[in-house]
Amino acid sequence: MRVLQPRTKAEALKMLADDAGLIPIAGGTDLLVHWPTRPNEHDRAYIDLSRLGELKGVQWSDGQLVLGALVTYWDVITDARATRELPLLARAARQVGSIQIQARGTWAGNVVNASPAADGVPVLMAYDAVVVIESQRGREEVALADFYQGYKQMRRSPDQLVVEIRVPRRPYSVQWFEKVGSRRAQAIAKVGLAVVRGDQGWRVVAASMAPTVCRCRALERQLTEGHPVTSPDDFLAAIARDVSPIDDIRSTAHYRRQVMARVLYHGLQSP
Repeated sequence: MRVLQPRTKAEALKMLADDAGLIPIAGGTDLLVHWPTRPNEHDRAYIDLSRLGELKGVQWSDGQLVLGALVTYWDVITDARATRELPLLARAARQVGSIQIQARGTWAGNVVNASPAADGVPVLMAYDAVVVIESQRGREEVALADFYQGYKQMRRSPDQLVVEIRVPRRPYSVQWFEKVGSRRAQAIAKVGLAVVRGDQGWRVVAASMAPTVCRCRALERQLTEGHPVTSPDDFLAAIARDVSPIDDIRSTAHYRRQVMARVLYHGLQSP
């Protein structure tokens, strides 16, 4: 394998512009999990971002939280303000693998890995996070809800680098995240669900229910319009419009739909 180690963001962007085949890595947690079984990846070229101080740090302003591209799950877990104001970030971060993974894995890496079962992406999307991507051609901001275009497909060109994630600071009356899996951590989600209600209305975001993590706009409309809900079954029609789960080794599509409806129903009954 070939590894390049830029020392500045500008140097990294030049490397990406010169070689469209370069793969950015930060924590490397997803790459190393599959390393023994994917020998074709051993011959690829990687650009190690770990030395780029410009991409580190949790920054607060009056209107937003900015997560640099190298901010780890542990950085957020240990940030008291994040735990207090945006508690779903810490809740999701604590369910991403072990403490070792939480200390190395990055939020930006979770975004660009583009797994439909990601743990960090649903809560970011529920909070209306914006992904900031940059290249030598300029800088672009994309709402995370619009970032994915299909399974492992993103609105990011090979020469573009995710440099930060911006999360608006807003008051919320409802905030919860639930991950259903074989166990709470160190397991891939069978169903993931993040739900918030703030001044922008309802946000319902599902993981492991479609080719990408996605907002469930039919469910959001149902909640906004206040239709009577007397059982989990009352959500099934909207779920069918929003997502397209599959049968795989972890679960069945029927199970996923039923569990999502029950998680949503019981989550909304909680105070």
